[in-house]
Amino acid sequence: MKICVYASSVDEIRPVYMEETEKLGRALAGKNYEIVYGGGARGLMGAIARGVKSAEGEITGIAPSFFDVDGELFEDCDQMIMTETMRERKKLLRQKSDAFLILPGGIGTFDEFFETLVLKAFDKQPKPIIFYNINGYFNKLKEMMEYGIEENFISPRVAKLYHMFDSAEELLIYLEVYKMLEKEE
Repeated sequence: MKICVYASSVDEIRPVYMEETEKLGRALAGKNYEIVYGGGARGLMGAIARGVKSAEGEITGIAPSFFDVDGELFEDCDQMIMTETMRERKKLLRQKSDAFLILPGGIGTFDEFFETLVLKAFDKQPKPIIFYNINGYFNKLKEMMEYGIEENFISPRVAKLYHMFDSAEELLIYLEVYKMLEKEE
């Protein structure tokens, strides 16, 4: 199974985010999940890649060519695909993945998540969307989505289109169950 990871590219964050992400990368590789991500070497993008590589996992990076500057891209990707635009990058990330994992991040991460969620809401993307809520990072997002539902701006069914996990163990169990169910279909 190939898992697309949306995550921060910022290094100046609390160590807990890096540590948990790197640990998750090792666990994903240990279960033979491949990672497809934005190709970054910094922040949580770099942490997930380092974790996967330390457990001898497979990584595909997809990045626009203007990101190809010193230190920005993870050099140990098994495959690096360069695109001309961010739009092309996001499209390839979705096409080459079987599931989406959202880690803490900023506006780029939120952009990728919401675009993927909108496509799923309109039945254009049936793949699972999961959050790893490290250190409660996504608690406010969850509250915002719930408030949008309460105020009738968001359909209640949208809340069922993604899953949020506070622990890596729960997240990994969900992926294993999903993989088993997918094989049965």
